Amino acid sequence: MASMLDAVDQRTKLVGENRLELLMFRLGGMQMFAINVFKVQEVVMLPKLNLMPHRHPSVAGVTHFRGRTVPVIDLSESIGMRPIDRTQPCNLIVTEYNNTVQGFMVGEVDRIINMNWNEILPPPDGTGRQHYLTAITRVNDRIVEIIDVEKVLAEISPYDSTVSDHIIDKDLMTLAKGLEVLVVDDSSVGLAQCRSTLDFMGITVHEATDGKRGLEKLKRWADAGEIVPEKLLMMITDAEMPEMDGYRLTREVREDPRLKDLYIVLHTSLSGSFNKAMVQKVGCDDFLSKFQPDKLATLIQERIRSVVTQE
Repeated sequence: MASMLDAVDQRTKLVGENRLELLMFRLGGMQMFAINVFKVQEVVMLPKLNLMPHRHPSVAGVTHFRGRTVPVIDLSESIGMRPIDRTQPCNLIVTEYNNTVQGFMVGEVDRIINMNWNEILPPPDGTGRQHYLTAITRVNDRIVEIIDVEKVLAEISPYDSTVSDHIIDKDLMTLAKGLEVLVVDDSSVGLAQCRSTLDFMGITVHEATDGKRGLEKLKRWADAGEIVPEKLLMMITDAEMPEMDGYRLTREVREDPRLKDLYIVLHTSLSGSFNKAMVQKVGCDDFLSKFQPDKLATLIQERIRSVVTQE
């Protein structure tokens, strides 16, 4: 399975084409789940685990992997299902989110599939584990559930959305009042973190839960005669979202004469080194890893200074 993850160069060609690759797996039953391959470093058979005192119930233990200690999360238990049966063959999916490495214990790993983001749909309204899904899709007439890993990680180790006092320029805060920002993110955790920082700074927040809805909102403003690049201080967009990803959203904005000058920040939990390389390819203005409120506040203040200087 590890050899299936080696062709990173091929995957970068998907960027801006509204395509993605999903790693599919089971958690014990017949239901198929998936996560984005871009977040996967390696897949191995479950190694020996060492227990940790006072660990979160969903953390099965830690393992030593390629010279580092990696926490191992029972992905089934973390989304409210029965814990993985470790008497049966298990796999470890080693991932990187927000510059941290963790392993997810799963059952059978199935395969990697290449799909178009317009085949990825928001999960239906409801209760149960839909709470932990960021999207669903259909493969061979079977539903595949795409897990909201950001939410899983946030519940195990809550993100601190507090902005440090020394970061804030009090003079700039008077200029921030009334400014507007569009945040596009399919993760409730990602939206909440951005909203918390922007609310703290007195900035008006508009939200969209995927790239398609974000683009529709921008075009509605433009159709109504608003000068969108002047209306919005910036657009902050996630990378992976149902129906239209952040890369394609950026490309669509740049191709619309009414929107092309909008300042766009790619804000994602995907690998930082990868996204920095992709920012120029799709035409974003900046990149920021998620769940870093001080860095987000700093970036926003730098943008405000830039706008004030231009005026």
